[in-house]
Amino acid sequence: MENLGDAYDGRRWEGRDRRRVVAGVALSVVGALAVVLAILIATTPLADFFGATDIRAAEKLAGTVGGLGIPAMFLGVVAVLPSSRGEQVGVAAGAGLCLAGLALFQVAYPYDWTTGPRTLAFETTILYFLGACLAFWFVFTAMASFRLRNNPQGTVRLELKHKGESKTVHVSPEEYRRYADAVRSDGGETEQVIRELESRLED
Repeated sequence: MENLGDAYDGRRWEGRDRRRVVAGVALSVVGALAVVLAILIATTPLADFFGATDIRAAEKLAGTVGGLGIPAMFLGVVAVLPSSRGEQVGVAAGAGLCLAGLALFQVAYPYDWTTGPRTLAFETTILYFLGACLAFWFVFTAMASFRLRNNPQGTVRLELKHKGESKTVHVSPEEYRRYADAVRSDGGETEQVIRELESRLED
């Protein structure tokens, strides 16, 4: 109970795998840079630096780099957030569809894109779009649930051990502050806080 004040003090990353958070941030940054690089390749002579000899080669290179950057950003965001296994799988599935669309783009562009005996522009775009939408949806749900868990206007969830079992008590922010102040005060009120919380567990 002496650590009650640590339950909701804004340290949102405590207990998280720091390597995963760092890897997620790095992946997001690399993805964002890839999108910026794709724009520069498509709109400036920078394509020559990468060996793109004509406009078609530059467009294909830009599409490939940008196409890799977007799912990388989605994966990075969900790695940073405290997301559920389902949200992680959903983003990974969306990123997989994006990569499948990108692989189809490699086959189709430029000769089977919008001209020729078979045109694959529509199929490629739809596959990539569905993957991006799926990944974005699960990133959005991870962000929304993270915001709700850390919304000071909601309830504070306390994990307590009672009779050998771990149980959860939901208290309002006002009650939490009162409990935390009582524990920090060392004025003999800790036992009263314990009894009050235990009575909630027994209800």
